Amino acid sequence: MYSTGRKRLQRLLDLRHSQLMRNSAIGVEKESLRVNSKGSIAQTPHPQALGSALTHPWITTDFSEALTEFITPPLDRVQDVLDFLRDTQQYVYQCLDNEFLWATSMPCVVDGETSIPIAEYGTSNSGMMKHVYRRGLGYRHGCTMQVIAGVHFNYSFPAEFWPIYAELEGNRMPVQDFISESYMSLIRNLQRYGWLIPYLFGASPAICKSFLGGRETSLQSFNENTYYEPWATSLRMGDIGYQNNRENETGIKANYDDLKSYIDSLICAISTPCPEFEKIGVKVDGEYRQLSANILQIENEYYSTIRPKQIVTGNEMPSLALRRRGVAYVELRSLDVNAFDPLGINERQMYFLECFLLFCLLQESPIIHRSERCAIDENELKTAHHGRDPELKLTRNNEPVLLSTWAGELLEEMQGVCELLDQGSEDTPYCDALAAQRKKVDNPELTPSARMLQEMRDRGEGFFHFAKRMSEIHQHFFTNLPLSKDKQHHYQELALKSIEDQKAREAADVLSFDDYLKQYFAQIEPV
Repeated sequence: MYSTGRKRLQRLLDLRHSQLMRNSAIGVEKESLRVNSKGSIAQTPHPQALGSALTHPWITTDFSEALTEFITPPLDRVQDVLDFLRDTQQYVYQCLDNEFLWATSMPCVVDGETSIPIAEYGTSNSGMMKHVYRRGLGYRHGCTMQVIAGVHFNYSFPAEFWPIYAELEGNRMPVQDFISESYMSLIRNLQRYGWLIPYLFGASPAICKSFLGGRETSLQSFNENTYYEPWATSLRMGDIGYQNNRENETGIKANYDDLKSYIDSLICAISTPCPEFEKIGVKVDGEYRQLSANILQIENEYYSTIRPKQIVTGNEMPSLALRRRGVAYVELRSLDVNAFDPLGINERQMYFLECFLLFCLLQESPIIHRSERCAIDENELKTAHHGRDPELKLTRNNEPVLLSTWAGELLEEMQGVCELLDQGSEDTPYCDALAAQRKKVDNPELTPSARMLQEMRDRGEGFFHFAKRMSEIHQHFFTNLPLSKDKQHHYQELALKSIEDQKAREAADVLSFDDYLKQYFAQIEPV
């Protein structure tokens, strides 16, 4: 089953090129809900001391004014990424007033949809577009769903890797075409094997009852304020999370056969009206409720566990950036915030993820047909809700297989990939990270989801009290770290510059917002 991957791996190992994977680019985006001292969603604006959420390169907001997002630049060492993430969160803590950052993916004490302030980005056309897009998400899918936090792992292979890999493959197509084709192959395999991520790193087996707002649920009661599933790993990735629930009725689903098919499928969704969203209206009484009444407002609305990405320039649509310049990196989106680590992600996770992505690249990756697509979706849901059940079976090649058996086989196959990545290193961080994940497969009680439920039982806590306690522990960690004056000054300067950049953007606008949107969406007409 994995013979193609073994052959490719052996060819790379035979090169004995210890620096081949040393210049990969790694980045992280981590969301954290800002809450008040009682643990409720903060109603205050994004702090002025953090700068402009529209133009700051590393500190912004996602759906809500209270959903802070930390971004690292692409760096070539895992530790450098974590150091950057730590320093940024540390600075943010210095700017909070009687508030702290929630330590888990799932929010708590949600006092209805109106308690969630939608993010504001100023009066520029680009800022208004970001705000209206979020307003549309609220109308379409509900605001509560949008304040679930996650961690995104961004990764690109070294530039020098690709021509060597292409030569080993005997591939003569233009290098960027080969790169894009290879990334799409990786993405298909990540979807096949992606259930492994919530199993190993899922940290949302329980939720606050307030999250469902009184709606009926099949989840069990843990106590008077908490729902849970006994074997759950990541309810965030389950059917209470954000799904593309219009797919069955519209027939629109992203096509991962190749990059062109992927782009065309998303542009089709952006261009195709949706009767249900037409009922909402686009501009009502002079105010925009959404960017359009189509199946997708923009590409980002399409939920996926992993995306091909290209850096956009100006107001370029992401799909067109991919079409013009190919895939530059991938964004893995299925990680829960790690409640047991102040940073939300740790070193071993990141070493493992890098290995996992290389493993997915090297494996044979046929086109995903309809029956396999259904199995992929079902495997993800089963793992999210019941992943630690020792009897749980997933579907592989139309046959049932125990999750534990399949997971063990995947990790065994990854051993050689870790050895390749450890080449030229004095220690073995990749093999060590893999060994830690093997222990979780052998003993599900070591997974973050099991640890969370066990702590809640041992301490007599519901989800809220567990999450609040962990948040306070993380707050103590950050507020007691020393931040050098140089770094503090650097973040202060970034904040001031971002505010000036936002003002400049607002002053430079010459189009009305109506015309700006028309011009933006006119980009897709030549496709």
